[in-house]
Amino acid sequence: MRLEDIGFYTLSENRAQTSSEISPIMRAEIILTDKCNLNCPYCRGIRKEFRGDISLPLGKYFIQTLGEHKLKNIRFSGGEPTLYPYLEDLIIACKKIEAEHIAISTNGTAPLDFYKHLIKIGVNDFSISLDAGCCSVGKIMTGGNSWAWNTASETIRELSKFTYVTVGMVFNDLNLNYVEEAITWVDSLNPKDIRIIPSAQYNKTIKKISNLPFQLVGKYPILKYRVHNLINRVPFRGIRKNDSKKCYIVLDDLAILGNYQFPCIIYLREQGEPIGKFDEDFRKKRFEWYQHHDVSKDKICSKNCLDVCRAFNTRHNYYDNL
Repeated sequence: MRLEDIGFYTLSENRAQTSSEISPIMRAEIILTDKCNLNCPYCRGIRKEFRGDISLPLGKYFIQTLGEHKLKNIRFSGGEPTLYPYLEDLIIACKKIEAEHIAISTNGTAPLDFYKHLIKIGVNDFSISLDAGCCSVGKIMTGGNSWAWNTASETIRELSKFTYVTVGMVFNDLNLNYVEEAITWVDSLNPKDIRIIPSAQYNKTIKKISNLPFQLVGKYPILKYRVHNLINRVPFRGIRKNDSKKCYIVLDDLAILGNYQFPCIIYLREQGEPIGKFDEDFRKKRFEWYQHHDVSKDKICSKNCLDVCRAFNTRHNYYDNL
């Protein structure tokens, strides 16, 4: 399977052949705030020392510096990024550096008109969380917020008419028995793709996705990839014995929290230690981490590295050894 077939536009065979410490930055994700209006049971939140909003000048500095490294794709997340007061300013800054994709990871509960306004000023990718196929399970998965499921469902349905929308679905022991119902519901909302994953705390196989109709699965590249992995007993998380011990993604992909940079967004979410501060030497620090870090011996990477990241690292390693 070619990397393009997985469904993530940041993953490609060309990137696996050419990414290095001096190639364009393919992707950056910036945490804007720790604030959130929901209380999802699987969310680890933000480490105490990094909580709060980033300042507007700091956010603009991140974007300007990344732009100097020919940033291709940027994502804003949180917390809930629509609660960040300077979101529009940073989107406009991204347009100025000509980022190809400006993405927002959101729980879908902001006013619909606000989301449409974000599209008008430059956002062309929304990742919206929805972990249930009915209001009652949705209430459980959002920490008791009975209104959130309906609101997010309507947001997905409406925004999918205008731009690229994917739905992120997290499963654990609270909603695992409702996998088929949940995915069937999300399918009815017409997103571009469906991304399912077990929560880090749960981290078990989501076996029931193998019962989904082929016609449904075939519509969504990322969902199809995960079903294919399940059938072939390929785990969604964790590094296996024969996987690459080097992380090539760190060369041109990063996550930022506070004024610190992390290897990737999963490493950040699992509250790992940062590579260092984000400054003009950020790529040098990342290359040094890449050179000296065996991800198979890292407790976070070895347990949580996603299948798509392993696939990229495997392809990069293959091209490096041709």
